[in-house]
Amino acid sequence: MKNYKLLIQYDGTNYSGWQIQRNAETVQQKISDSIKTILREEVNLIGSGRTDSGVHALGQIANFRSKQEIDLYRFRHSLNSILPFDISILQIEKTNELFHARFDAKKRNYIYLISKFKSPFYNRYSFFYHNKIDCERLNLFSKVLIRKADFSSFSRKDSETENKVCNIYSAGWKELKELIIFKIEADRFLHGMVRTVIGTLLSALKNNLDEKYIDDIILKTDRESAGEAVPAKGLFLFKVKY
Repeated sequence: MKNYKLLIQYDGTNYSGWQIQRNAETVQQKISDSIKTILREEVNLIGSGRTDSGVHALGQIANFRSKQEIDLYRFRHSLNSILPFDISILQIEKTNELFHARFDAKKRNYIYLISKFKSPFYNRYSFFYHNKIDCERLNLFSKVLIRKADFSSFSRKDSETENKVCNIYSAGWKELKELIIFKIEADRFLHGMVRTVIGTLLSALKNNLDEKYIDDIILKTDRESAGEAVPAKGLFLFKVKY
């Protein structure tokens, strides 16, 4: 069996996330169906991780195995011509037969965009936040997150994942003209975790709380203690490291 690795970008607005679900349109389903159309072969498309409904990707990685020797240039061109305009295959390469997009991933990076003013051009891909943002204070809060810990407080209650321990390597905020950008890197993320982390940090800033507030939330391992999640539309899976 040949193993093929894909680098994928998508606008998640019209999809119920990455993972195939019953009675829902997903990115994984769209790509899998398109591959089947071209190869006339059923494939198991494995993503580096799930993205929730409405979340985008600049650097999703996936792989699939096939009996066929694929012409990579022609295949990518054919796949992109079948896929809708909101999904793009940037690269495809033949990879090690044992490579697994999910289990071999060491680190995952997400970015979140916040716009400082109402704009029709940013509306689809950022969260227009009405309150003042102090990146210096937010960076102090974010440092508290950098640890290996049980992050149950930031995970959806209905999450099926039993192991809630994640290792966050970095988290920080920066201002870039009319946008505020939050970037976070970890070995793994729980369902809804990044958006809940951001909402909690913004709540701490708005209510003039300190770093201990964030530390206490982590230690409580209780979703009720954390803040409200920010909208999905500003979140992007940025990069996956192997």
